[in-house]
Amino acid sequence: MVDLKSQYEKIKDTVNASIQEVLDSNTYINGPQVQQFQKSLEDYLGVKHVIPCANGTDALQIAMMGLGLEPGDEVITADFTFAATVEVIALLRLTPVLVDVEMDNMNISIEAIKKAITPKTKAIVPVHLFGRAANMDAIMDIAKEHNLYVIEDNAQAIGADFTGRDGVKRKVGTIGHVGATSFFPSKNLGCYGDGGAIFTNDDTLAHTLRGIVNHGMYVRYHHDVVGVNSRLDSVQAAVLNAKLPLLDLYNEARQNAARKYSKGFEGHKNIITPTIPDECDYHVFHQYTLRIVDANRDALMEHLQVKGIPCAIYYPIPLHSQKAYLDTRYKEEDFPVTNQLVKEVISLPMHTELDDEQIKFIVDSVLEFFN
Repeated sequence: MVDLKSQYEKIKDTVNASIQEVLDSNTYINGPQVQQFQKSLEDYLGVKHVIPCANGTDALQIAMMGLGLEPGDEVITADFTFAATVEVIALLRLTPVLVDVEMDNMNISIEAIKKAITPKTKAIVPVHLFGRAANMDAIMDIAKEHNLYVIEDNAQAIGADFTGRDGVKRKVGTIGHVGATSFFPSKNLGCYGDGGAIFTNDDTLAHTLRGIVNHGMYVRYHHDVVGVNSRLDSVQAAVLNAKLPLLDLYNEARQNAARKYSKGFEGHKNIITPTIPDECDYHVFHQYTLRIVDANRDALMEHLQVKGIPCAIYYPIPLHSQKAYLDTRYKEEDFPVTNQLVKEVISLPMHTELDDEQIKFIVDSVLEFFN
């Protein structure tokens, strides 16, 4: 699904030199490479504060801790996504409120958010799924009307833009009150281990978050807030420093691959390709995900695997059906889109190193199944 080896071969000298700086300095935690990455990412995103941390799941949890959400507060998020998003809500003894998604973009449904709001609702967590920006104008309007926090789960969409109705283009993850991302190796900007970061333009919130990631300390052995141990290590920061200048090129490569895939499948009655907005900047294609209609998706997956083509189903089971998150509040009729998507979606290889020959082979193999 990803080709990190080929990507590394092209940047190995830069990556190796960056890591060697860490080894020479012996500053493995919060060293110069971490500070450099923080500043570079702030500049890239156009956000006042980046707080690096240990992984994307921690980033979400720390963001919620920083906002002072209390046990029992309701947090609305999408049913069709990876479990980390709802996991941290439950870990903090908040109340997850899962809602359906929209068919055309697979992101959280605006109408479903509106229906789910109660007096206990305190936050919305939109997930920019598969690299496609959610409708942040509508989400921020709802949040303003009901005095809610917006926590952007940007683990799959770093580098994507959202142009608001005001005509201003902003990086996703920087539009809500706080954003969180992951640098898991397969992400569009990935390190060679675990890593994450939190973004905000709120000075007071940023100060709180910086304490939380470091055991609640601003001064050594003075614990001012309840915190955790979640720091991006210097070796991972070194890798990210080598890759961040290439992020736009990496995303362009993904977008170009997506266009070629979609061209190859154009007009096929059983294949629905990802909806690409007029400005492709909205979508950076962490995944290229098809919907297979009136055909056997699982048989297609077996066909591709026999031909040596990696593929995956993101996600096979809705969160509201997962054992850990079962709740009598959820009714199947509230999730028609999610329940349909889990039967139809299949993701094809998507990474920076895909070439025309590989794309053609994959497209031809998919079409061969239907023929």
